[in-house]
Amino acid sequence: MRHKRRLAGLACAALALASCGGRQPLKPVAGQELPAVPVGAATAPTGAQLMTPSTQARPQRNVELLTQSQKRQADEFDLPPEKQP
Repeated sequence: MRHKRRLAGLACAALALASCGGRQPLKPVAGQELPAVPVGAATAPTGAQLMTPSTQARPQRNVELLTQSQKRQADEFDLPPEKQP
């Protein structure tokens, strides 16, 4: 039983060490071109710019809590379904 636990622990440690990757700047693969320059841009975006999400892709969260309860306003379009003949 101990042998299996030790083997599982070694496997997890090896997996954790193998998953550690180096952080190097992005470079295009040899023989391939960079992406085309976007319309309206003066220069092509760098690798770091391509990896940074835009505000639209990652909007900021609104975490404001409701501090007091508010009565729901009447909705004139909240009607019951009509019965069909």
